[in-house]
Amino acid sequence: MTAAAEVRTTASWRGLPRRLRTTIASTWRRSLQVRTVFITIGLSTLAILVIGLYISFSVASNLFQDQRSRVLEVSNNATTAAQLILDSSDAADRGSLQLLMKATIDTVTSIAGTNDIAIFRAPDQPTSNNAPPDRLSPDLAGVISPALRAQVQEHPENQYWQSVALENSSGGTNPGIVVGSGLQVPAGAGRYELYLGYNLSEAQQTLAFMQVTGTVGAIALIALLSAITLVVVRGVIEPIRTTASTSRRLAAGDLGVRIPARGEDELASLAASFNGMADSLQARIRELAELSVMQQRFVSDVSHELRTPLTTIRLAGDVLYGQREDFAGPTARTVELLHTQTERFERLLGDLLEISRYDAGSVTLATEPTNLVHLAGDVIEEMHGLARERGSELRLEAPGGHLDAEVDPRRVRRIVTNLLGNAIEHGEGRPIVVAVDSNASAIALSVRDYGLGMTTEAAERVFDRFWRADPSRVRTIGGTGLGLAISLEDAVAHGGHLDVWSHPGQGSVFRLTLPRSARAGLDPNAAAVSPLPLEPGDPEAAGPPPTASVGAILPDDDREVHDA
Repeated sequence: MTAAAEVRTTASWRGLPRRLRTTIASTWRRSLQVRTVFITIGLSTLAILVIGLYISFSVASNLFQDQRSRVLEVSNNATTAAQLILDSSDAADRGSLQLLMKATIDTVTSIAGTNDIAIFRAPDQPTSNNAPPDRLSPDLAGVISPALRAQVQEHPENQYWQSVALENSSGGTNPGIVVGSGLQVPAGAGRYELYLGYNLSEAQQTLAFMQVTGTVGAIALIALLSAITLVVVRGVIEPIRTTASTSRRLAAGDLGVRIPARGEDELASLAASFNGMADSLQARIRELAELSVMQQRFVSDVSHELRTPLTTIRLAGDVLYGQREDFAGPTARTVELLHTQTERFERLLGDLLEISRYDAGSVTLATEPTNLVHLAGDVIEEMHGLARERGSELRLEAPGGHLDAEVDPRRVRRIVTNLLGNAIEHGEGRPIVVAVDSNASAIALSVRDYGLGMTTEAAERVFDRFWRADPSRVRTIGGTGLGLAISLEDAVAHGGHLDVWSHPGQGSVFRLTLPRSARAGLDPNAAAVSPLPLEPGDPEAAGPPPTASVGAILPDDDREVHDA
């Protein structure tokens, strides 16, 4: 394809309406049937076009060669007969030579089968009063080229021909051939040039009829091929389309759907194999679902059953813990250890119950307008003592987050508590920054520490249940190993998401993003864009700038709030 053709094609495509172009492109991408039919028709049309052009040119060439051979043969016969007549004549004066030339011309036209004749006396002959005058048919006027005459004058004993265009009665032209040769006229008249014109319009009409017939046949063949291709492709594509539709329904959870199997061919074998796979998948999923329900019920039942003895142990432990000062040193430390582990066991039971509710899909949110800045400040104040023990400074940054959002405050408070506790435990006594910000569609809270950090592999598993980046590291603040997993479930239940950024030696950032309204959280197509970046702008910093915060909680002071 030339550059000009490519430009025209592009311009034609761009000239279509945008919606039509989109529809065509979408249909081409999505429909195997459309692509197969159009590609088959296109290649078939190209093959028929190439074959038709080859046949047309071959027929035209053979037809012209046949006509040329015939014309040269009859022209040679006519020239030979004319020369015999001239050689056998004894004409000596002007009148007899003219009669002789007329008889010669009649013989030539009779044998040659054409009235288009021209006779010219050679220009190099001496002047003679007896020489017959030249003769030129109107159809050959302006047709005989100087090159043809020069060849005939140079070699009069030979025969030469030339393709020409002869005018017809309608003002157009017909293809033709002019054949030239030499004649020797007696009585001193000298050498003459003889030119015979042949009209090939009948041959052209025959060729045109053949081309029209071939074109009609090609169109009929293309239409027939299109119909055959459509029928064959439909017969093959329809089972594939049924298989694709069935697989989509199966993937969507409709485990009872099957492909109708008919016949004994490859497509029927495919349908039988697919149905067998679907049966196995349905049975396996049913087993897994029953196992999951049993596991959820077991965890829930165990957690509930453990609450009664745990309450008893807790009450007895509280009594002993209240009298620990009356006990000896080892006994007092044992009572304190019993009290601490009982509280941790109680929290673990609570987390297990919460996880079982999420697994069972029985969690409902009690949403209400909540200011995330005030909620984060309350959590920071509650954990102020723990942060002071670990030597961490807690800072609250809220440049634009003083707007309410429809959330479940209990669950969001639990998320913030888990994130802050995780940061205190792994912050290595360095400052911890809690940031809150919002935009038109979402509100976000991030917790950044400047502690140990995690590798990429560890960050990908940080929300797994009971998973620890360092198995040898002991939980020093009494975590259960389910805090981040529950936090992720709480975020997803709100229609939001919980992300993490971490790098070894540079700390970690946990970012909670929630939709501003509960209705937006229920829309799967409304993805909330977080107003806070996940990766910090100063990943290699050892701590926040001294003036970076709007509000701060310091380990040696009470809570203070400063204006920016």
